[in-house]
Amino acid sequence: MTEESKESAGAPCGPQESAGAPSRPRLPVGAREARRVGGGDINEAYELTLEDGRHAFVKTRARVNPGEYEAETAGLRWLAEPGLLRTPAVLEVREEYLVLEWVAPGSLSEEGAEELGRALAGTHLAGAPDFGAPPALAGSDTGFGSLRLPNGPAPDWPSFYAEQRLRPLAAMARRAGTISEGAFGAVEEVCERLGELCGPPEPPSRLHGDLWSGNVHADSGGRAWLIDPSCYGGHREMDLAMLRLFGAPSGRIFDAYEEVAPLADGWRERVPLCQLAPLLVHAVLFGGSYGAAAERAARTYV
Repeated sequence: MTEESKESAGAPCGPQESAGAPSRPRLPVGAREARRVGGGDINEAYELTLEDGRHAFVKTRARVNPGEYEAETAGLRWLAEPGLLRTPAVLEVREEYLVLEWVAPGSLSEEGAEELGRALAGTHLAGAPDFGAPPALAGSDTGFGSLRLPNGPAPDWPSFYAEQRLRPLAAMARRAGTISEGAFGAVEEVCERLGELCGPPEPPSRLHGDLWSGNVHADSGGRAWLIDPSCYGGHREMDLAMLRLFGAPSGRIFDAYEEVAPLADGWRERVPLCQLAPLLVHAVLFGGSYGAAAERAARTYV
């Protein structure tokens, strides 16, 4: 398995930051035939053979946030729990590295895209106990690189989206100088209107939380595996809007999804609303055009 490069301004850099490469990679004891593979902006990534002969993917870096890889492990297992989505098996997790099964890369087939759409719909419908962190991550925040966001339980989706995503992100971007005062005010206006903007109430769905196309890994058989989650219970339109934000691997994903779990009327008009949070994440971490894109999304509803 490889992590997609997230350095192009035309594609999501993903919620990552440059943290400097460690002088010596932190790899499992006894590992051999380590080969550096493409990775994101934070983690170093390796294909290697473990001491027991298993082929594996390892991500590691200096100055890992405490509990980061344990949280990723819990998220992968929570997504796989309903038995529908493919996620790589966790072979070993330590504070300094995460070892996953190796999934030989390929290209997503039409059948694989349709399978992903159906599996994603079923996983969303499997639900979550609350809007917020799943039980395995209860009491913890969620991470996008160095950026940390609250992930506590909320009584409804508009409350969660306003208080634990949009308002914290807008405040961070304002402090970083990556959005204007006008953009900050527009986000605040959106938060005040979320009760009417978010569509019909729905129970919390089991979300990947960072479902851009680079986190859909296609194997050599054309099937999809989901990687690098930032899981929480939330509105299912969030995952779908994120998948559209930087170019979905295939439109057949959405067609197959709707066959299993049709979206509520007006979902098209809510896409920019759901994309506002990931745009603000990118504005905080990378600045550039992301702040202006976030402002355009917010002003759609002002």
